[in-house]
Amino acid sequence: MGMVLMATPVVSQVSSVHLYPDKSNLLVYADERGEMHLVKNAGDWGIRRAHILANMQLVMGELPDASRRVPLDLRVEKAVVRPKYIRKKVSFVVESGDRVPAYLLIPKKLVGNVPAMLCLHQTTRIGKGEPVGLGPKRSLHYAKELAERGYVTLAPDYPNFGEYSIDVSARGYASATMKGIWNHMRAVDLLQSLPEVDSERIGCIGHSLGGHNTLFVGVFDERIRIMVTNCGFNSFYKYYGGDLTGWSHQGYMPRIADVYGKDPARMPFDFTEVLAALAPRPVFISAPLRDANFEVSGVRDCVTAAQPVYDLLNAAENLVVLYPDCEHNFPRRVREAAYAFVDVRLKKTNHERLEPHE
Repeated sequence: MGMVLMATPVVSQVSSVHLYPDKSNLLVYADERGEMHLVKNAGDWGIRRAHILANMQLVMGELPDASRRVPLDLRVEKAVVRPKYIRKKVSFVVESGDRVPAYLLIPKKLVGNVPAMLCLHQTTRIGKGEPVGLGPKRSLHYAKELAERGYVTLAPDYPNFGEYSIDVSARGYASATMKGIWNHMRAVDLLQSLPEVDSERIGCIGHSLGGHNTLFVGVFDERIRIMVTNCGFNSFYKYYGGDLTGWSHQGYMPRIADVYGKDPARMPFDFTEVLAALAPRPVFISAPLRDANFEVSGVRDCVTAAQPVYDLLNAAENLVVLYPDCEHNFPRRVREAAYAFVDVRLKKTNHERLEPHE
């Protein structure tokens, strides 16, 4: 690959503002005087990428610095033995006075350190319970299915879902989105701390709410080596015809309404840039043709914009997209394709590359 990934999370505080009216033209960057230049190499792209992260923080609020990191204090509340894995109900501390509930699934037959997947849930009352198999939608049991394939999986609750109630603004966050990013980065800390996990082989997967949160945490934490997003995004211009009301409530980013008037043209960032900011790391996208939440042509716009960045970084094969003929769902054949994509990139041996679960 063309860029060296950091072994530690990205800490990108907002310093100066460089706004780009055309967020689909990613191979340009602004210098300190605001003059535009062509992106010709990885170094040039690094400048544009830094601007993307800064502009995301204008909307989400600043990423906390390392001073918020405290001991994780992992607690196991309950363990349930399943045929191929042990499901542990756990909680861990993400910052002082803030403990996040989660499920941790450990495969029974482990040989050495294995890869792990952070599994982020959709908008559902049961939160973390759905990906681990405790909800009725079998198509969204990806934490369970990945554990059955030999991965350690961790499914935390997003703020104000499942068993996790919190006032994010009272804790100094401008958005639940940034609070989620911080919590998910701490979840990566937890995975790296486990003796069963190879700390260099950690990925993230999610559907809908979990699909865009997978991209968000991936942008800010380069320890996440691979991402799978299902029904997770499209360009702001194509989201319900450019009406960003759904992105601006308290569960997401209130500044979209309060500061930017829910207007895509005024937004400091778009998903064209979010997707490109993940390059050169592998990203698997599933974008159903009949997804009412994320209209598919807006996904195509993002992929088209991001592909030249992947090409620049000699990683064209790492951006993969499927367009299943279904609604807002994660069909079995698409899940299996996603798991195979992850297997090839995270599993070291044929022994680890298990056959698809039946």
